[in-house]
Amino acid sequence: MNTVGKKMGVFLGGTFAQDPGLTNLVDRAVELAHEVADAGIRTVWFGQAADYDAPQLAALVGRAEPRIGVGTSVVPTYPRHPLLLAAAAKTAQAATTGRFRLGVGLGARTVLEPQFGLPYPPQIKHLREYLIALRPLLDGDDAPFVGQTLTSRPAGPTTVAGAVPQVPVLVAAMGPRALAAAGELAEGTIPFLAGPRTLAEQIVPAITEAAAAAGRPAPQIVAGVPAVVTDDAAAARSRVSTALGFYDSIPSYRRVIASEGLSSAADLLIAGDEDTVTAGLRRYFNAGATEIMVTHTDLFDARDRARTWAIARNLCPGTTSVPTGSSRCDRRTVLSHQPTTAGRQKPTEGSGRGPDGQRCTQTSPTRCLLDRE
Repeated sequence: MNTVGKKMGVFLGGTFAQDPGLTNLVDRAVELAHEVADAGIRTVWFGQAADYDAPQLAALVGRAEPRIGVGTSVVPTYPRHPLLLAAAAKTAQAATTGRFRLGVGLGARTVLEPQFGLPYPPQIKHLREYLIALRPLLDGDDAPFVGQTLTSRPAGPTTVAGAVPQVPVLVAAMGPRALAAAGELAEGTIPFLAGPRTLAEQIVPAITEAAAAAGRPAPQIVAGVPAVVTDDAAAARSRVSTALGFYDSIPSYRRVIASEGLSSAADLLIAGDEDTVTAGLRRYFNAGATEIMVTHTDLFDARDRARTWAIARNLCPGTTSVPTGSSRCDRRTVLSHQPTTAGRQKPTEGSGRGPDGQRCTQTSPTRCLLDRE
């Protein structure tokens, strides 16, 4: 299978953040990001739970490790107001010099409503209104928005200097109505626990059709896939089962798991040797994913993480650099790297633009910063 233009990323969820031996969350996130970048992977995603703030952490990590793009996967739209989320996203975009993507999602009513003590709004109506209100705010447009589920009236300027290019918005959409909204109003989707068959038969056609009907470019489809290269697949499954058990109680996840012909979230884990995991991940690209976000590697030791990230890098070798003299820029800022006295590479901006209009270098050596209802 030709993987030109495909991308690989790594999800760092709440598992590492709750390690009993952890002394500083941000320091550890930066350490893991260095590991990811050293392995040749160019995107790191952070989830939002009840502990750290995902956009802030993404901004700090992206600032500390300039070889990677960062994103959130995902921030629930409820009850964070679009004014607040847009401000956080623009700040992250400025902090990372254009290497941030904002992933949002509806969240789970059974979790969010009791957690915040606020009535959960009608989901699809709220998603559509949220995306309509969010995009102008991300672009520094101060125009008010008044809908049925939310109102946004900026009391002052919303522009953030340095928040360029436009922050891409991806929606954790898996059902038909959410996919229609994502295709029409966002840059793509981040489905998690949606297997290859579900991607190919349901998710990819629905969001692609919606984007085309709205006159938008082909959407980004970032598939979240639990995977690990390990010598003990049974032990890996046991460990991941504990982490994924929560999703078996969420109706939207139960539906996509069932549509794959499986009975639990852990059944979607790809675990085994390099050939096994490579073949499993390729199925997602064959199903139409434009990018794979490998999840739950932070559950495992450094050796298993390194083996997993190595096969992820090898799946898409063309996404880590741009050939000398090429005008092709996969996405986001491309930086040339020069050794520093500390041994870590120092990024220096180059010039030129890729076909999507993003700024990129054309000099050698170069390295690309690649970037649920």
